[in-house]
Amino acid sequence: MSPILTSIVTAAGGILAGLALAAALLWRQQQALTRARYAADHDDTTGLPNRRALLAALTRATRADAPFGLVLLDLDGFKTVNDTFGHQAGNDVLTEVGRRLAALPRPVRLAARLSGDEFALLVDGGPDDVAAAARAAWRAVGRHPVDLGEHAVAVRASVGHTSAALGVGPRTLLRQADIAMYQAKQNGAGVQAATATTGHTQPPPGTRLRDLRHR
Repeated sequence: MSPILTSIVTAAGGILAGLALAAALLWRQQQALTRARYAADHDDTTGLPNRRALLAALTRATRADAPFGLVLLDLDGFKTVNDTFGHQAGNDVLTEVGRRLAALPRPVRLAARLSGDEFALLVDGGPDDVAAAARAAWRAVGRHPVDLGEHAVAVRASVGHTSAALGVGPRTLLRQADIAMYQAKQNGAGVQAATATTGHTQPPPGTRLRDLRHR
């Protein structure tokens, strides 16, 4: 092979190697970006969409011309599970509850974990559909104990739900459902619907709903 041809082949090989390296780097960057986007919108314990993803979905729902509602769930006595069996057992309970909620059929559109032992459902349909989904979620969470290996833990939840109304934004819906959930926990009802006065029914001033729910 002539020196000129050798130089051409060598140069071409270098170009191809460079292109292959660039393609590999681009693929890694795209994979990293995909993982980062997923992590930004998902809970790392349960794999469910997180609060940010729920708020985005609620915002989209409020802009669409279709009825929907919101269901909030808070596990009863979850702190006792953590204190008795440890943090990993608590995570196992959260993961199993997440699976049960994610498996709920339509009209449940989205199941999310908000924080701690609090979960949410975005439900398509009117008040009757939302109420039925709330009851189904309550039954699904408590239907079977969660197997922790050497132990099985019975799980129950307090559930609040509300339906969207014209001009009501995502954060107001969350507040309404949160207060209904607080009322369900306080009166032991299991499931509580928001009412016309829910937005005006507040705990004592300076009290956080999360503190009351975990008493």
